[in-house]
Amino acid sequence: MSIWVVFLIAVIFLMAAVALMSVGIWIRKNGRFPNIHVGKNPAMRKHGVGCVEEQDKQARYIKNPMAVQETVK
Repeated sequence: MSIWVVFLIAVIFLMAAVALMSVGIWIRKNGRFPNIHVGKNPAMRKHGVGCVEEQDKQARYIKNPMAVQETVK
């Protein structure tokens, strides 16, 4: 078997795998990928686990008592 035949078979298998994984999205009327973001997961919110981006945004607005006062003259 030549390398091109093996390559073609691998590409066909990959295309079939992608197609089979997205069948559920194609079948539903408003099919979308599920939202698996940590910040949108109700079970994670219940335990107090948040998104890293949200935690970073909240941490930026907390006054740091150890901060050095910088002044530019």
